Amino acid sequence: MKPAKRLDTVQEYYFSTKLREVARLAAAGKPIINMGIGSPDLQPPVKVLEAIQGSLMDVNAHKYQSYQGLPELRNAISNFYKDKFKVIANSDDEVLPLMGSKEGIMHISMAFLNEGDKVLIPNPGYPTYTSVTKLVGAVPLFYDLNASNNWQPNFEELEKQNLTDVKIMWVNYPHMPTGTKALKETFKKLISFGNKHQILIINDNPYSFILNDTPMSILEVEGAKEIALELNSLSKTFNMAGWRVGMLLGNATHIKEVLKVKSNMDSGMFYGIQKGAIQALQLSDDWFLDQNKIYQERRDLIWQLADQLDCTYDRNSTGLFVWAKIPKGKKATEVTDAILYDKDIFITPGTVFGTQGEGYIRFSLCVTSAIIKKAISRI
Repeated sequence: MKPAKRLDTVQEYYFSTKLREVARLAAAGKPIINMGIGSPDLQPPVKVLEAIQGSLMDVNAHKYQSYQGLPELRNAISNFYKDKFKVIANSDDEVLPLMGSKEGIMHISMAFLNEGDKVLIPNPGYPTYTSVTKLVGAVPLFYDLNASNNWQPNFEELEKQNLTDVKIMWVNYPHMPTGTKALKETFKKLISFGNKHQILIINDNPYSFILNDTPMSILEVEGAKEIALELNSLSKTFNMAGWRVGMLLGNATHIKEVLKVKSNMDSGMFYGIQKGAIQALQLSDDWFLDQNKIYQERRDLIWQLADQLDCTYDRNSTGLFVWAKIPKGKKATEVTDAILYDKDIFITPGTVFGTQGEGYIRFSLCVTSAIIKKAISRI
């Protein structure tokens, strides 16, 4: 049986293959320290765990659930956006819970892209934007981000491109992997750009509250709902990565189109998980403050580790990672492989995120301070 031709356009996800190699090294007795992947090691809030436990005996707990999620969950998402971003979203038709925001990338692409349509994708950026674009038969059109422009889109360069067939533009601020903060001015330019060229702008926004005192949504910009969608997630913010809880917000027309795809691909999110998500979204700001104290300590140590490797980095960056520039003349994969095989430390090469990631490596903050200190001593 031959696989579908669409699989010729993509490879297995980097972390899927590399983590198998890392697991083999660990199984062979290597004392591997994994600083490669952003899977939170901290626990979800106690109230969240109590909510899912308490829900299991509810009458409707184990039935199929609504494709749009519980009304209480949509209300919680709407209230969260109103409280944190001053964004008003109608919980009836402008909010769509997802089984993780990664699912949403596929659903949005299937809803709006025809074969041959073009998609603007940041370089460096999340690799899934590219793989999903290819899987639906659309064409990736990369726009370069670089340190000299603070990793913001260069709109003069974008305007020089043939944008006739571009349907979607992926944006990710706070940016992964660089940790660059969202700028209101950039969001305004993006909305203007989308309106001018009738391009759907989608901001992927899972890192707003990690080491960031100015969380921002693209939907804050006047008129944004007409041309923009925003993805968000509970994975990083509330240490619920394995729960697979995401959300999509935008105008009712766009959400309805995505729901046409989603409703044919799942049978609703588990009731207990929705109950836990509701509790997470209602937590006070003390939760973010406590989490960020931990991440601040870890980041300070990662900076020490980066110093030992003669790397440079931006101390104003945010998010769950440290994006570090390696010494000039060295290749990212050569550096990370040498550290993996010589020091038993797994760090992600910047090239995973695109050609603009050459010369950089990425450290995850999802490891304890004690483990980071152990890595420092190895180096």
